[in-house]
Amino acid sequence: MNINVFFVGISLALLMIFIGFKPLDIKQQEFVDIPLFQLEDFTLHELNEKGLITLMKGTKATRYANRYKVANMNYTDNSKEFVANMKSDDGVYKDKEEVIDLKGNVLYNREDGLIFESDEASYNKKTSIAKTNKNYVIYRDANRVVGTSLIYNNSLNRVKSKNVVAKYQIKER
Repeated sequence: MNINVFFVGISLALLMIFIGFKPLDIKQQEFVDIPLFQLEDFTLHELNEKGLITLMKGTKATRYANRYKVANMNYTDNSKEFVANMKSDDGVYKDKEEVIDLKGNVLYNREDGLIFESDEASYNKKTSIAKTNKNYVIYRDANRVVGTSLIYNNSLNRVKSKNVVAKYQIKER
């Protein structure tokens, strides 16, 4: 066997490998929003020099760099005049903004007996304002209001709403 035939055969084999096989296209993925840790059946307490100001419970939470994503959220704000408790199927607590976004069977309950229910709501802890753009029911004792959007200021005890139907009782003196 001639050495030239051997090198031509090797060259043809390498050429076939080069044409027949493509290099691997490795896809790189950037992870922008990586969970830092997860909690199950938890209670978080936020304290300051005055005492307990926030209590958050849930069945599962995932902590990201700027928020907690919570299943079966039960959030209590004790930082204002009236204690406000919010429950929902799912919630997101954005700690830098101090905003809580609630979704699914939202129940807002204030210690003086004011309650509102909706499918979703947002609560700003700094301003004590609860908002929803969904249908809602708000009631206290025998008084009841139904509407399509709500802005409730817990500090000023003021309500703004659209498409309101109200049923209330007036006490006579």
